[in-house]
Amino acid sequence: MSRIFFATLSFMSRLPVPQRWSQGLDIDQYVRGIVTFPLVGLLLGVLSGLVFMLLQPWCGVPLAAFFAVLALALLTGGFHLDGLADTCDGVFSARRREKMLEIMRDSRLGTHGGLALIFVLLGKVLAVNEVALRDTPMLAALACACIAGRGCVVLLMYRHRYAREEGLGNLFIGKVTFRQAVITLALTAVLVMTLLGAHGLRALLVTFIAVFILGQLLKRTLGGQTGDTMGASIELGELIFLLALI
Repeated sequence: MSRIFFATLSFMSRLPVPQRWSQGLDIDQYVRGIVTFPLVGLLLGVLSGLVFMLLQPWCGVPLAAFFAVLALALLTGGFHLDGLADTCDGVFSARRREKMLEIMRDSRLGTHGGLALIFVLLGKVLAVNEVALRDTPMLAALACACIAGRGCVVLLMYRHRYAREEGLGNLFIGKVTFRQAVITLALTAVLVMTLLGAHGLRALLVTFIAVFILGQLLKRTLGGQTGDTMGASIELGELIFLLALI
């Protein structure tokens, strides 16, 4: 299991993971890493939370919130943000399904993708700032937001189909079993409950419902899911969780 965790961590972040820690794991075994998604979120969220806690006494809450969100973007290499931008460029193009998927493959940033990045990142900074002003423990809050975003993304994998013939998302979409989905969601709930109690669990429920609805809307629009839509779900899941805490 440790090899799967480190392989998933290397896949989902830019943290320097020694290759030997995940050596010997075939690419088709990565789907088993879905149960470690909440743990990856926990690690990334704690690192982002530490940035906030270290900077807040020096530069105040608003700037600490900005740098915490920036740290999270850097830790993931903008991987999920890229998926958010591509998804919005495709879905809001109001074209046929095939054209939407083609637009999502385009490396150029469009108007809808740019707007999505602006509003989601700005929303995160404002939400982190507001959560901090309500005396919520920020290390736990940011950790739980990252846990929720990565745990709930399983809802876009289980019983969904891949919208394309090939791509990174094909490692997970449609290949997650019922048992893996339940374990992932249960671990997500346990971690959030442990860190934030019932208040965090209520915010997780809101996130769960929102991501489920998002998945159904994307399924109807695109005919399935892609790696980009999973990235969009993670980013929106983090924001929704933070907003639900307020």
